Amino acid sequence: MARILYGVHGTANGHAIRALTIARHYPEHKFLFVSHAEGAALLSREFPVANHSNPDTRFRAQRVDTVATVLSNLRFFLRQNTQLRSVLKLIDTFKPDIAISDYEFLVPLASHHIGLPCLSLDHQHVITLCSHSVPDNQIVSSLMTGFAVRFLFSKASHFIVTSFFQAPLKHKNARLVPPLLRDSVLKTEPEDGNHVLAYQSTSTFDRFFSFLKMLNRPVKVYGFHSDHTEGNLQFKRHSEHGFLEDLASCSYVICGGGHTLISEALHYGKPIISFPIANAFEQYLNAIYIDRLGYGFLARDLDSALGKITAFEGRLNLLRANIKRENFNGNAEVFSLLDYFIREKKLPAVPPLSRP
Repeated sequence: MARILYGVHGTANGHAIRALTIARHYPEHKFLFVSHAEGAALLSREFPVANHSNPDTRFRAQRVDTVATVLSNLRFFLRQNTQLRSVLKLIDTFKPDIAISDYEFLVPLASHHIGLPCLSLDHQHVITLCSHSVPDNQIVSSLMTGFAVRFLFSKASHFIVTSFFQAPLKHKNARLVPPLLRDSVLKTEPEDGNHVLAYQSTSTFDRFFSFLKMLNRPVKVYGFHSDHTEGNLQFKRHSEHGFLEDLASCSYVICGGGHTLISEALHYGKPIISFPIANAFEQYLNAIYIDRLGYGFLARDLDSALGKITAFEGRLNLLRANIKRENFNGNAEVFSLLDYFIREKKLPAVPPLSRP
């Protein structure tokens, strides 16, 4: 049995869902999580959690709220040393064999201080550990986000980057693998229905509902904590089973740029219209690859997206064919790498390229 300290970024649920998928796969090991906010609430239903805040990003009106983000993180860094000492004390008491981090700040930093092997497992490091061709209007955002990822979340000794797209790796201690999917996703069979699934986690997205009402299809809307109907819109409170049933049976998906939902939609073969949050480069990068790879399109604003709907719906079969050519299930590869890291405290060496 291994003792595993697991830091999980707590904003939204994607990081915690991935961490739960991993912890549930290893009932023979003992886990202690460090998280906060929604992540801590979700993880604490099944595992012990030490609640510690992290640097976060604040959103307003479908864009990053820079002032609120800076103020929030300033408060965090004023308490950083106190929180770090608390996590070091946690390590001394729990005596972990290894640490894992899903875009969490304190656990890799504490592990780095004492030489504890720490594995980063997330999607965000695709920004810094891979090479990308970035549009000119995203260069500043990519540089700022890349700096934040390197400065705040890159103290781990090894890295597994999950991603629905491939890009050249730049780090010898990193591996790029397809997405990690939760068991409930794998158990739900896809089918092609007529409805659209729309998900937004930022309720201040002006005119989003007006845009959805212009679609000539029923739309099942998640993310707004409501159960009611407005014309062709059916608002639904989140439930894992209901959401996955609606996702697996929809015609296509309208969402932000979050990696977890995009990966699950692609696993089910669903084309995507992605509205990334302004100044959130990770979301823009995901949406850029959706567009480039022929899985859907990047929607920069509602008006331009509305003008593309007819052409998009006319290409649904082609988009589905593009998606079905790829593998979006990296579970076997992720767990194989994790098995090795738990046992050897490092990732396996990359085999040398064969030469003619």
